[in-house]
Amino acid sequence: MSTDTNAAISIRGLSKTYPVPFPRLRAFFRRPPKEPVEALRDVTFAVQTGEIFGLIGRNGAGKTTLTKIVATLVQPTTGSVEVHRYDSVKHDERVRRQIGLATAEERSFYWRLDAEQNLMFFARLHGLSDARAKRRIQQLFEQLELTELAKRRFGELSTGNKQRLAVARALLAEPPVLLLDEPTRSLDPLAASRMREMIRQLAQQDPPVSILFTSHNLTEVETLCARVAVISRGEIRAIDSPENLRKQTSGSEKTTVIAADITAARVNELFGSRVQVKTDSVESIKLSFTRQVGDNQLDDVIRFLHQNGACVLDVETERATLLDLLERLEEE
Repeated sequence: MSTDTNAAISIRGLSKTYPVPFPRLRAFFRRPPKEPVEALRDVTFAVQTGEIFGLIGRNGAGKTTLTKIVATLVQPTTGSVEVHRYDSVKHDERVRRQIGLATAEERSFYWRLDAEQNLMFFARLHGLSDARAKRRIQQLFEQLELTELAKRRFGELSTGNKQRLAVARALLAEPPVLLLDEPTRSLDPLAASRMREMIRQLAQQDPPVSILFTSHNLTEVETLCARVAVISRGEIRAIDSPENLRKQTSGSEKTTVIAADITAARVNELFGSRVQVKTDSVESIKLSFTRQVGDNQLDDVIRFLHQNGACVLDVETERATLLDLLERLEEE
């Protein structure tokens, strides 16, 4: 049993190795040998109840394998996964009742059935009565703006609408845990914004839904997730809040100050090579410099400008992003 009573998902020492298929057959036909594929290695973390937990990494890093293990679709080689204290291997049926899964590439819908018939089929698998299923499907269609597509065959839907239908299916039985694999992939900007707002509301409702969220949209992850795990080559390389993860990069930020009533020559005289100066318009100039987060350089620049009669019009900062951290961890 998990020692963290508030954890919705508890993952400990999880590893997954895919063996080489038919090794004797390969040897018989004198095919070159292949090494087993280690998809996950000693992964440990927990998703708290009501938390939106982000998982980021390159394609092939292990995100999908991890999601499938939590959903009981794949069994781990070593380690364990518990969902609300139920083991994913020993109590797989109970775990499946706790989980709603929406994947980025959905192939398990019936292409000849329309959207409503598909959801009705899966609602019956969840044990919902026809009356309750119809109410729930209507509610989800309205929530995800799919009402007009209810009678459209699944095979005729756009990629974005298929993605929204996959999310609707994940929500059918109102599970306490959601596994969302790139839920806004292929959605237009407005639909993606509404999807993010719905995800945020699910985590804030009573009782809250706990969400394991994977995405290649790092800005989206920073906006939604309280904590983020960075996975690379099957290993968790870092776990923290988006803000703290950004601090693990160089710790510097590019700062731009736009000022008026002062000349570029005077700025060069004041700051020398520490500040790059560029004419922004006829009446203003742009000062650019790199500073360490939390130092006094920006305060000093603004104070010197004011002391020399300049008017500060705007200040912009460009901090390190999760992409910077991801690139650095990949290089390492």
